[in-house]
Parts: sequence; C-alpha cells; structure tokens
Amino acid sequence: MSTTLINETVIPVKNSFVSMFSRRSVIAIAVTIFAVVLITWFCRATPVVDLSVNNNFNNSKLYERWIRGDVVVMVRHAERCDRSANPCLGSVDGITVRGSQAARAVGVGLQQMGLENSQTIASPLTRTRQTADFILGRVVPTQSWVSDCISGFRDSVLAHKKPAQNLVLITHSGCIDQFERKMGVRAGDRSSDYAQAVFVNVDGKHAPSIIGSMDATQWKNMTIGQVN
Repeated sequence: MSTTLINETVIPVKNSFVSMFSRRSVIAIAVTIFAVVLITWFCRATPVVDLSVNNNFNNSKLYERWIRGDVVVMVRHAERCDRSANPCLGSVDGITVRGSQAARAVGVGLQQMGLENSQTIASPLTRTRQTADFILGRVVPTQSWVSDCISGFRDSVLAHKKPAQNLVLITHSGCIDQFERKMGVRAGDRSSDYAQAVFVNVDGKHAPSIIGSMDATQWKNMTIGQVN
C-alpha cells in the first residue's frame, strides 16, 4: 500500500516539474525570438542622416545626385502662426515672421544647389504657400495632393517625379511622416522640424532611398565650396 502511495505522490510531482520546465523553455524561446526580431528590425530600419554634421553632406553625394536631377526634397512649412506666440506674417492660418525668415534661409541654400532643373510644387494651404513663396521668391504652383497626408503619399510623390529633374515639395509633417513610414524609418526618427528639408534619391534605376535631412538653420553654414 505504501509503495502505491509513494508512486502516486511522486508521479504528479514529476509531471509538474516537467510541465514547469516546458513552460520556461517556451518562454525562453519566445523571448529569444522577440529579441532577434527586434534587433533585425533596428538593423534594417532606414536612418535619416543629419547632412550638416561631420562630412555627411559630401559623403551622401547629394550635390552630384542633384545635378543629375535624381532628387526629391520635401520641405515642411515654416513656423505656424496659430501655434506660436511669435508675430504672424499675415493671416492666422499662415506662418510667422520668424517662419518667413527660415523659409528664406532654405531658399538661399537651395539656390546654392541650383533650382534651374527643378519642379517646385506646394500644398495649397496658406502656411505652405507662404513658405514656398519665400523659398523661391515668387509664387509657386500648388496641387492638392501635396497636402494629402495619407498612406499613399509616397506613391504620389514618386509618380510626380520626372526623370532627370529634381522635385521640390513644400508640404506638411504628416505627409513627410507617411513617406518616411513607407521607407522604413523608425517612429522616433520621423519627426520633422519647421522648414526642415528631407532629401530622397529617386534615379529611376534603384529603389528610392533617403539621403538625409537639413534644418533651416543649417543652410547658412553651407557654401558653394562645400558642395562642389
């Protein structure tokens, strides 16, 4: 009788130990798989290089690509009047005076690059139209799709890029976010400052790739000597 009791007691304990060991193994395997997936995702995520630091501008070959007409640049509108305490340029749905100065700085930088072989399109909203006009020093054509910040924005951009001609878009942070999202940029790297420019290589031969970004305040540090 005692033997039977011992066997009846030991067997459940053994089964419980095996079950606990199996659960721990499953958890360990799941954690390992999650870690591998996470590391792989981080490694494959598309970076947005700051073109103003170190020698990133020259290393990116941006100027050479620009000369060939292989670049799309998306510029976020300048500082919004309705979200700032700074003086407004005009109507409340437009940009601030400070924003207009930032837009001019971007324009000076792009003029250094050369805009002769570029098509510029702005979102029809007041803040983007004003930004575009200050960047180019003239009235810029508008198209509604440039303000359509949906998941298909990237495809719209690529569809409007003409071969051997740069495309300059004055748009919104939400649109740039949608584009970068489709390009595999991590959420924490997808924020764009007022008047920040994001450059993309679109040469028609390779898959589009993000070259890097440039803040409005950084253009003043660029000279023709640096881009040649």
